[in-house]
Amino acid sequence: MAHIATLILLLPLVGFVFVLLNGRSMNESQIGYAATGVVGLSFVASVSAFFLLLHQHTREVTVQLFTWIDVGTLHVPAALLVDPLSITMCLFVTGISTLIHLYSIGYMHGEKDYRKFFLYLNLFVFSMLTLVLANNLVLTFVGWEGVGLCSYWLVSFYFDRDSAASAGKKAFIYNRVGDVGLLVAMFLLFAHTGTLTYLGIFHLAGTLSPTVATLTVLALLLAATGKSAQIPLFNWLPDAMEGPTPVSALIHAATMVTAGVYLLVRMSPVLALSGSGRTTIAVIGALTAFVAATIATSQKDIKKVLAFSTVSQIGYMVLAVGVGAYSAAIFLMVSHAFFKALLFLGSGSVIHSLNGEQDMRKMGGLQKYLPLTFPTFLIGWLAISGIPPFAGFWAKGDVLTNVFAHSKILWILAVLTAILTAYYMSRLFILTFRGTERFREETHGHDPHESPWVMTAPLVVLAALSVLGGMLDLPWIHHDSLAGFLSPTFGYVAPTAAATTLAQWGLAAVDVAAAAIGLFAAFTIWRGISESARFESPFFEHVWHWDDFYDATIGRPLEKAAAFSDAVIEDKVIDGGVMGLAVGVRHSAEGVRKVQSGFVRHYALATVLGVAVIVVYLVARVG
Repeated sequence: MAHIATLILLLPLVGFVFVLLNGRSMNESQIGYAATGVVGLSFVASVSAFFLLLHQHTREVTVQLFTWIDVGTLHVPAALLVDPLSITMCLFVTGISTLIHLYSIGYMHGEKDYRKFFLYLNLFVFSMLTLVLANNLVLTFVGWEGVGLCSYWLVSFYFDRDSAASAGKKAFIYNRVGDVGLLVAMFLLFAHTGTLTYLGIFHLAGTLSPTVATLTVLALLLAATGKSAQIPLFNWLPDAMEGPTPVSALIHAATMVTAGVYLLVRMSPVLALSGSGRTTIAVIGALTAFVAATIATSQKDIKKVLAFSTVSQIGYMVLAVGVGAYSAAIFLMVSHAFFKALLFLGSGSVIHSLNGEQDMRKMGGLQKYLPLTFPTFLIGWLAISGIPPFAGFWAKGDVLTNVFAHSKILWILAVLTAILTAYYMSRLFILTFRGTERFREETHGHDPHESPWVMTAPLVVLAALSVLGGMLDLPWIHHDSLAGFLSPTFGYVAPTAAATTLAQWGLAAVDVAAAAIGLFAAFTIWRGISESARFESPFFEHVWHWDDFYDATIGRPLEKAAAFSDAVIEDKVIDGGVMGLAVGVRHSAEGVRKVQSGFVRHYALATVLGVAVIVVYLVARVG
């Protein structure tokens, strides 16, 4: 197990180093397949570790690599924790990332920084695996910062565009705010438990006072809102669409935005100590899911609709964590990775066919031109909309069932979000693939074309996973399923009603009805038209003016404070103080210079006078 776990982690790093050292002598295909191959091998190693773990007497294996930090009472090893949660994360991170790498070989063909792109992708996967395999919070923080840095590089990949450069900086700064939360949580835990290893913290979690536990949970939530783009730090993620489409798929489906949810789930024994903290998590998740869904209903950029969709779906996962349904959160995370990667890569295929066009108002009628992208995208649309028997129906239904048992108000908000999800995804589907053709100007009169096989093959695999993903953990069958596999890590919080009761079937019927209402509304409104201002709210399109609010309350005041500091503090206080000191030294030097005449007779006279003064003083003292 130790060797396999180490291979899972190090293979993407080996790919990074290999391409870094040899990339200049390799062509595009060699670089792409080398970078893809190492991540694929990491997936194979993850599968092997999964089967080994199934046959382990204990499903909790610590792999010691080396002693890292050993100062006073702080002992932090470089060690890996192999358990059901970390292996589940490794499986879908490496699996989805392999498909995205393969897709990128075709999508990024001809880019001048092709080698650099794959370097960043490999390093991104390595950082995410470090985050999920670490057996302590400090090593997790290294991976946490690694994915943040790689996201900055990849989001601002086209850095010669101002919008991309700004988006990269925005993502970086928002995530640094969230990082403060993780650091505070680490300080609190070390101060009160004396350890930063997960197993050590869990063993001593019962010694935490209610106040410390709540503060720790809230600090972890702040960290999660940064990485997983939740209120109040959610609005960096849509701007991250400035990066290449494979980057969007990697960030939204397999890596970065799932990190916050993973952290909360990993720290579930600490979350269990604070009821108010868990309630806050649930409320933040529900509000984020709803707000992001409303925003997605009025976006015109195909990738931004999917971006706000990710924010909303992650909100569902955070909501599940808040009500204690940790297995349901992971089930949705895995299913979401399938259909969201499919949707992003499908949108990339659409954009590729239209020479880079992303505005849905300039699409339409693409169904007959994209014979593989269309049916696979259709599956992704049905899956995220919650139509049975696709994976999204089972995963989202599992979350909604648990929320219903916990809070009827949050459940109603989550159901409204499900209706909006089906609506905005149907709107996207209709404007892109159905209706009249509105793309002739963008394609210069040529018909759109299907993408090469390296781009369509991942779509087919992801479509199959989106269809069959529900089999991982049908919500009412928890033996020999994902929930059963994860139960040794944190246990499964079961719904209050049994699987065969009328209430369970009623909840499932509500889920189907919510999806049907959303689909019906979208097809009623958008069939045959390219835009309808009556149903697109400027308020939602401008993200509830969230950026404007931050600009007015934080950006502008800080800008004025900076201008004041430049004009007053810097110019008059700091520069004035330095210049005043210099002028004082100069004046004093000029005064002293007057006694330095350069004539020996003057110095001799001064010496005699000095001696005379001393003699007079001594005589007077003796007398």
